[in-house]
Amino acid sequence: MNTAQRYLVLVTVFLALVFDGVELGLMPVASLSVSKSLLGAGFTAELGGEWFARFTAALMLGAAIGGITLGSFGDRVGRTRAMGVCILFYSLFAAMGAYAQTQEQMLVLRFLVGLGVGGLWPNGIALVSECWSSASRPLVSGAMMAGLNFGVLALSQVARQWHITPDSWRWVFQFAGLPALLGLFVLVALPESPKWLASRGMAKSPVTPLRELFQPALIRFTLLGILLSSIPMIGAWSASKWMIPWSDKIAGAAHGDYKAATQGWWALGATLGSLLGGQCAIWLGRRLSYCLISLATVSITYAMFQLTAPLQASFHPIVCAQGFVATLFFGWLALYLPELFPTRVRATGSGLAYNSGRFGTAVGVLAAGYLFTALGGDYARVGAICASIYGLGIFVIWWAPNTQTQELAD
Repeated sequence: MNTAQRYLVLVTVFLALVFDGVELGLMPVASLSVSKSLLGAGFTAELGGEWFARFTAALMLGAAIGGITLGSFGDRVGRTRAMGVCILFYSLFAAMGAYAQTQEQMLVLRFLVGLGVGGLWPNGIALVSECWSSASRPLVSGAMMAGLNFGVLALSQVARQWHITPDSWRWVFQFAGLPALLGLFVLVALPESPKWLASRGMAKSPVTPLRELFQPALIRFTLLGILLSSIPMIGAWSASKWMIPWSDKIAGAAHGDYKAATQGWWALGATLGSLLGGQCAIWLGRRLSYCLISLATVSITYAMFQLTAPLQASFHPIVCAQGFVATLFFGWLALYLPELFPTRVRATGSGLAYNSGRFGTAVGVLAAGYLFTALGGDYARVGAICASIYGLGIFVIWWAPNTQTQELAD
């Protein structure tokens, strides 16, 4: 693969992850408006919170299934084919959300969007990892994860200019359908991973990639990858994301752009955090960096929900800091997970590890939704209680292998 092709891969995967981020950021900023519109007179603040949890759980469940099945698909038919399918999934089903007439229809569509969202990450990260040398990989991996959060940031800025309200929300789902054009380009024109192409001529494993991950040689790495991915994923969606509907509730119609501004400040910090997560793993080592990120994230998330509140001057700076610290995890994961698995099962292994956390996230978010109702709609208490999930990483990381930056194994 020549230099021009490598940069084409880098830019294309980055754009695909930007649009992936748009899909992830869509419902946090739009869910209350969607629920107020579709529920009509039956809407209550508690129901709004419950439906936010359900929409999130549906997306996470779809992403978990998509990450595992479409990750395996990428190991069988190629990274670029699987990427193209994933982009078409998340863009076309997102666009169909513009025509939803009931909450249940939207719930199904969010699940289908999740299939593409989850499947893109392992195939995109595997493709980039296999096209760039080990010397470039920490920066490249960080840039890829920054793309996800840049998508959230971009969506927030669009929503600040064109408000998402109960009377005007369908446009944002139509906007989220535009990446279908990128999906077609990937299927037709994006070069395939040379390492994957070379691996097709090697002797095949007697078991499928998914089954191989649970064979004695790899099962320890698989389970640790799942656990290390689950902690930041569950923490992010069970705790951190409540800041946006909380902002929407407190600011109300008098400050129509405040929820989008909140998401924007978070995404600004998150973009920088994702970019530097892989570098932290290089500077401090894999284990120490993950441990310190866990400690910092549980502290700043608790502070965000208990030491400040929407409309206070300190709120957005703390939101930005939380976004930065909490997403160091994801730059770290983009570097670390591909190091655990050989080429023949890299997309399957990375996808299984990263997206299995989303099964836990779906359960965690639903539990947080019930907790929200039990606490009378108290966003601050729910967020503070769920923030403790991040603290598990302080201890779990010391069971993980301390991999080194090197050419990925075949």
